[in-house]
Amino acid sequence: LRYATPMFLVLMLIEASDLVFAVDSIPAIFAVTTDPFIVFTSNIFAIMGLRAMYFLLADMAERFHLLKYGLALVLIFVGGKMLVAPWFHMPVQWSLVIVGSIILASVVFSLRLSRAKVSRSVS
Repeated sequence: LRYATPMFLVLMLIEASDLVFAVDSIPAIFAVTTDPFIVFTSNIFAIMGLRAMYFLLADMAERFHLLKYGLALVLIFVGGKMLVAPWFHMPVQWSLVIVGSIILASVVFSLRLSRAKVSRSVS
């Protein structure tokens, strides 16, 4: 006879939070596309890879200290894009370039600032 342990309850709660987050991200996906296939598959991948992505981003946030500000700017951009969607349609390519540029700039500036701190502390 097998019993559910407290770890099983923890696992169920984590999976439920993954599912809630994936459902919560549907409006953000509709800011990019209205194709139902893309919306469905992106939510499936969100459910499957959310925890791994979280730990990757948490590790990267420690290495690149400005990345959290870059991600905040990305969220502001996506929210603003959703707000102006009834009046202005931005092409997907522009959105991808803007998001990629923000993340790249935050990583590059983090590396430059960390190198500057290291060179000042060595001198």
